[in-house]
Amino acid sequence: MTDSGFDRREQWQAAPRPEWMQTINALGDDIDARGTVPLSSASLVDQAMAGTGLSDFGNGAWKQHFDTLMEAIESEARLHLAGRILTRADMLIHLEGRLRVAEAYRQHRSIAHEDIGRPLMITGYGRSGTTILLELLALDPRFRVVERWEALFPDILSHERNIDPERLRRTEAHDTLLAAMTPEFQKAHKSAARLPVESLELEYPSFLSDIYPILYQIPSYARYLHEMGNREAIQWQRTILRLLQHGREPKRWLLKSPSHLPHLPTLLETFPGMQVIFTHRDPVASADSIVSVMGTLYWLRTDHPWGTGSIESASLSMSEERARQWDGPIELVESGRLGPGDFANFHYAQFLSDPAAAIRAVYRDLSMEFDPEVERKMLDYLAAKPQGKFGRHDYAAAPGHAIERERAAYRKYERFFDVARER
Repeated sequence: MTDSGFDRREQWQAAPRPEWMQTINALGDDIDARGTVPLSSASLVDQAMAGTGLSDFGNGAWKQHFDTLMEAIESEARLHLAGRILTRADMLIHLEGRLRVAEAYRQHRSIAHEDIGRPLMITGYGRSGTTILLELLALDPRFRVVERWEALFPDILSHERNIDPERLRRTEAHDTLLAAMTPEFQKAHKSAARLPVESLELEYPSFLSDIYPILYQIPSYARYLHEMGNREAIQWQRTILRLLQHGREPKRWLLKSPSHLPHLPTLLETFPGMQVIFTHRDPVASADSIVSVMGTLYWLRTDHPWGTGSIESASLSMSEERARQWDGPIELVESGRLGPGDFANFHYAQFLSDPAAAIRAVYRDLSMEFDPEVERKMLDYLAAKPQGKFGRHDYAAAPGHAIERERAAYRKYERFFDVARER
């Protein structure tokens, strides 16, 4: 039971799967899927080492995290055959990525001394405009973003150009597979090799990250993650940023991650002087949208997208728990740890009606000059990418009685940041 007596998951409906995927999953019922596509940590580690010719995964408790993750996936995620295939392929990518990162640091000791400066972090509730804001600010030449090919296959750049054709090709192949498995996901969140990604996607090879409960229903791992904390994962982000910066023109890093909203103190300790952009959207509307996205992500790998119900997700049902994610940021502002010039507010409702004004407000709050040529590029980008370009993202809205009760939970957040309501 949720705090409003209403559970958005109950009204979510999965899109029909492509016929080829239905056929593969049906075959999984008649074969030994676990034996055919093993997900034991030992088999994955052995194959990753054989595939790269490397054996040093670097320091830290990564193996404990990886073992815990794979045990949870095998025992709780209830993967269908296509989900098992995708999971094994992804875990090999992340293990091989960790091996190559460790090898790059071994061969180039100076990477560890790269100064990544003062990053700018975009955070807020999921589905509150974080992605489009990231893409627009990335048009400002003062910033440097992590593109998907760099996040999926982290390694030192050995090419004179700023891209690695082979890593780009592999990323495009991976995205083609995901789009073929869940065509409807492109309507909500377009993925492409040259698009910037959220910081959470840098954490895959740490194997201690919020990204995994977003992709799999794994309550035991979620509890383990809560006990361990995410400091190690955020430090791994710094490891990747130093690697990607090595040998290239230093620029200011532009990062984003909705899931980092409750973890700002750790981020501020790891990245001293970091500035923050808070994105704001009616929390009821963003909750409606995020459930649709989360359901699709789970559906990609399992026939049981909401698991056993043994663990609640703050993003899915519990508005009081979800609202508490803003308590920490509000305290940082009230205490002065995030003072004027340290943070900005981006209002999604204002952006829809007047995008230029919404972005100008961000630059003003951060005491940054807004080049008119950059503004023109941003507006041109929006004109070429109207909302719904890749299909309309439709999702069910919460009923009136649920909204009334949820508003009470969100009242502190709405008032503190003057968040506009959509209905």
